[in-house]
Amino acid sequence: MHGDDEPGDELPGLDLARLRTYLGQAAPGLVSGELRGSVIAGGRSNLTYEVGDGRREWVVRRPPLGHVLATAHDMGREYRVMTALGSSPVPVPRTVLLCEDTEVLGAPFYVMEKVHGTAYRNAHQLERLGAERVRALSTSMIEVLAELHAVDPTAAGLADFGRPDGFLPRQVRRWKKQLDASRARPVRGIDELHERLESRVPEQSPTAVVHGDYRLDNLLVDERDEITAVLDWEMATLGDPLTDVALLATYRGLSEIDESAVIADASDAPGFPDPAEILDHYARVSGRDLGSMGFYLGLAHFKLAVILEGIHYRYTQGKTVGEGFGSVGDFVEPIVSAGLDALEEN
Repeated sequence: MHGDDEPGDELPGLDLARLRTYLGQAAPGLVSGELRGSVIAGGRSNLTYEVGDGRREWVVRRPPLGHVLATAHDMGREYRVMTALGSSPVPVPRTVLLCEDTEVLGAPFYVMEKVHGTAYRNAHQLERLGAERVRALSTSMIEVLAELHAVDPTAAGLADFGRPDGFLPRQVRRWKKQLDASRARPVRGIDELHERLESRVPEQSPTAVVHGDYRLDNLLVDERDEITAVLDWEMATLGDPLTDVALLATYRGLSEIDESAVIADASDAPGFPDPAEILDHYARVSGRDLGSMGFYLGLAHFKLAVILEGIHYRYTQGKTVGEGFGSVGDFVEPIVSAGLDALEEN
């Protein structure tokens, strides 16, 4: 949980007084009175804050502190895709404004309306709902993903949101590059997995808006078990939508590898569909051909293995903060092995 800060308190990366002044000029009448704020935990990298004036509540997103790369593009992409999806069946927060003037908060940022709901990150949270409700909720999650992939990028104004041609080969190269940047030890099978992926790239599925990290803990769910918002769009692009569904199925299968729940384990709750059920239901509601899923599942495992190896590398360099990082490296080789199996079995 996080506590509210008093109006005069400082929040890392968010000057409430400067934000109030800016909003008064950029969106007259939006804010009444002083702003209060707090940091919202979670998310991949960008900083997220809850801000309110006692009458209404918003969420502010900005890049991490000390980020030296040009970041206006990142904030603009998140803002753009959510704005574009606002008129689609995909539930997203209503965007308010994007500020690319770094003089205001020291970095680009955007403001969106706060959506109420719970982000289920752990199995024990879901277990309280019971298996029947978990099954219904997780089924809805798959259907929302299919709705996202059914959005026509051109009709939504996102025709130039990414480079779908050659998306799959670029993904293989991208994650290999990430791996090479964090090599600190030999990892059995990881180069073999990369080589097999590189040699087996299938014909791409028809282009769609790809979320990039679609899973239950990136969704908000209300008291009626309805999905109220899909969050964390920082990896969104145009590409092959089967990468999203493969990653979702791969996260579900990690419980056999990661029994200590280093990775969020909400999908371990009774009632949550297994990987095969996820793929079957997605195929039914989306109408897409899942005939080459072995490649996509192999790629999803490779991506997760590279991410965890990067975390392990930063841990060995003393560059991580918090508990639980010491055992992350133990799961890399089992994930690689599972990826090799998935590549051959499907």
